[in-house]
Amino acid sequence: MPALPQAAKQLFGAMPGPSPQAPEPFGSYSRGCVAGAVELPETGPTWQAMRLSRNRNWGHPDTIAFLERLSRAAVTEAGWNGLYIGDISQPRGGPMLTGHASHQSGLDADIWMLPPGRLDLTVQEREELSSISVRTEDQRNINGNWTPGHMAVLRAAAEDPAVARIFVAAAVKQEMCRAATGDRSWLRKVRPWWGHNFHFHVRLNCPEGATFCEDQAPIPAGTGCDETLAWWTSDEALIPDPNAPPPEPRPDLTLAQLPAQCSQVLTAQ
Repeated sequence: MPALPQAAKQLFGAMPGPSPQAPEPFGSYSRGCVAGAVELPETGPTWQAMRLSRNRNWGHPDTIAFLERLSRAAVTEAGWNGLYIGDISQPRGGPMLTGHASHQSGLDADIWMLPPGRLDLTVQEREELSSISVRTEDQRNINGNWTPGHMAVLRAAAEDPAVARIFVAAAVKQEMCRAATGDRSWLRKVRPWWGHNFHFHVRLNCPEGATFCEDQAPIPAGTGCDETLAWWTSDEALIPDPNAPPPEPRPDLTLAQLPAQCSQVLTAQ
């Protein structure tokens, strides 16, 4: 019996640093890689990168610039000290060893819901500190951790032209729809998705001129504050069907299933 191809996550997860190429994302957010990634500095004037042991504070230069920009907005718009930044991408992108299907092309980033108390955390403290949930356990409402500052940071992210969409817990989107006043068009970029109660996930547009980068399908028209949003906190969405078959396990991606350029990104020295 022939050996199975090695999982791409093992290959990309083993790379300690970026490829020495011009910055360029290849493929899609969930099936791609990134050449010439740059590192978000571990600590800056308005941010700290968390969980440094994962080596996931790498991204396309546009992503790093956006995170620095948003962290400054967290100070001016929300009155926070800045932001705690979670996973961005591996040094050469690609499938991650654990935890994400996306974050492969250097254009995704997770931002903690925990407003920073300090920006001088040690490496060990960044491994041990946890974020906070802003959603109730039943997934239907926000909890007492949600503040106007969260709303201000998310609005600043959504109004940034580099941003394609932002994933949050459905209860967060519902609260934002309830509370937003004035121009509400920015709410369109804020999308409900499972599990985003400890962090929000920002996805950037493909950079201009990135020929081999694949954007996600366009967001539907409107703010998203409609009956489709109500479904996410309904019984139908939240109460499992006891008769439903278990989901099929998703096989690991192989290098051959990624864009052809990812082989060169992986081997470039």
